[in-house]
Amino acid sequence: MPLQPSDDCAAPALERPETRLVLAISLDGRLAPAEGGAAQLGGKGDRRVLDTALAWADACLMGAGTLRAHQSTCLIRDRALLQQRVDQGRSAQPTAVVVSRSDGFPLQWQFFRQPLERWLLAPKAPAEGFDRWIPLGHSWPERLETLYACGVRRLALLGGASLAAELLQADCVDALQLTLVPTLLGGPHTWLPIDPNPLPLSMLGAGAWSCDGLEDLGEGEIVLRYRRQRVH
Repeated sequence: MPLQPSDDCAAPALERPETRLVLAISLDGRLAPAEGGAAQLGGKGDRRVLDTALAWADACLMGAGTLRAHQSTCLIRDRALLQQRVDQGRSAQPTAVVVSRSDGFPLQWQFFRQPLERWLLAPKAPAEGFDRWIPLGHSWPERLETLYACGVRRLALLGGASLAAELLQADCVDALQLTLVPTLLGGPHTWLPIDPNPLPLSMLGAGAWSCDGLEDLGEGEIVLRYRRQRVH
């Protein structure tokens, strides 16, 4: 029987989760090789800061294209971070929230065997495979308010590029965590694709982003952290 929208998500709050975009990118700003497909960017240092971001998050948001490319999502591997979440009364892994225009995914994918909750943000309820269905809604502020009403206070945005662009265009990204990997990939698969819908002017000016730290991860990798500065 298809899932029904959860009662505790029915009335969106007038708030949204703090949203952090977490990506590993090449020196030329690519997420995938020129021919497309899943890229295996990032080494041990990136894995460590990724684990930290996942441990911070209540849920991780990913697009259907990213799920189809990897057929799984990222899990926390660090045992100390897993235990820390459990000690805090939280689930060991953050909830995986998939954004899709359709509701069907092959249940033999590894994603459906991973030890976490799976939510689907889509126009239609899924027939099976997900623990919760949230209607897609009309705008990203509305969708994020609904996730907030479902208990998500901290959200890690894991991609893909089109999804990241949508949230940036809606000015719904509060922080960037970008691991710069010492390789060049070329091709069209940039982390912020060219789109006919421009970014908000307030995001493009001086002072729109402030540096929140830079860390040398070893093996030529650097993580850059920036925080969105908004004038209210």
